[in-house]
Amino acid sequence: MAEPVKKAAEQAEERLEKVAENVREGFDKIASRFADRVKEGRFADQVDHGIDKGRDDARHWKRG
Repeated sequence: MAEPVKKAAEQAEERLEKVAENVREGFDKIASRFADRVKEGRFADQVDHGIDKGRDDARHWKRG
């Protein structure tokens, strides 16, 4: 009885290792593409107005 349980645990471990490897590869691809876009300057002209809007909203609430 212990042998089938051990075999199932080993198979599960192998599958999890494959999943982890696939996740790492996917992350590396995404990170590489993002790094390439940053190096190309694609985000240089974009301004995050969300921070300024949040500040305006906070000021509005304080004024009441």
